[in-house]
Amino acid sequence: MEPHNAETGYWKANVRLILICLFIWAFCSYGCGILFRPLLAGISIGGTDLGFWFAQQGSIATFIALIFFYAWRMNKLDKKYGLDEE
Repeated sequence: MEPHNAETGYWKANVRLILICLFIWAFCSYGCGILFRPLLAGISIGGTDLGFWFAQQGSIATFIALIFFYAWRMNKLDKKYGLDEE
């Protein structure tokens, strides 16, 4: 690959990954915790409804999972473009 094309491909993949992670995080925290809370009220988890759970704990758990997912995918992306630390 030409250096400029590799650089462009790397950053396009990185930005795409960031946007996907942001969408998932926004959907879980804003969507499930606020917008869709009335729809999720009938589903019980841990003694409370699912919408409340997402607003209090689910969005945080999703955010932490997304951090690990992002790090894992970026390691794979770095290796693909020859930018890994090993």
